[in-house]
Amino acid sequence: MTSNDDILRALGRVEGRLTGIEDNVALLRNEVSDEKANSHDFSAIIHKRLDEQAWQIAHLDTRIAISGGADALIREEIRTLKETVEKNQEAAGPALEEWKRMKSIGYGISGVIAFAGLTIGGIIAYASDGAVAALRHWLKIN
Repeated sequence: MTSNDDILRALGRVEGRLTGIEDNVALLRNEVSDEKANSHDFSAIIHKRLDEQAWQIAHLDTRIAISGGADALIREEIRTLKETVEKNQEAAGPALEEWKRMKSIGYGISGVIAFAGLTIGGIIAYASDGAVAALRHWLKIN
């Protein structure tokens, strides 16, 4: 049979092992709780980033929608202005042709006046030589 001392020794060893196991379990609990806290913090950071990304995507969608609307409005305005310019050109076309015709007539008249002036100047220069000779003859100046 086993003596009480052997049983007490065996119980002491079991108690020592249980104490070591309890310490190891406590360490594991501490590590798991640290990991759980880190995991919670990491999860919070991921969720914050996802929320920021969702906000940026929504903001970008809004910008694209506004940009698309502005582009459509600008294109419509350009088309309207183009039609207006074409109508104005059609309306002003005959008047412009008339001004071009009047301009060419004006050049012709200016040319005729210049030619007439040169001709009259030449005649006056030629006649002045004769007039000077006649005046000298009349005044008896040699």
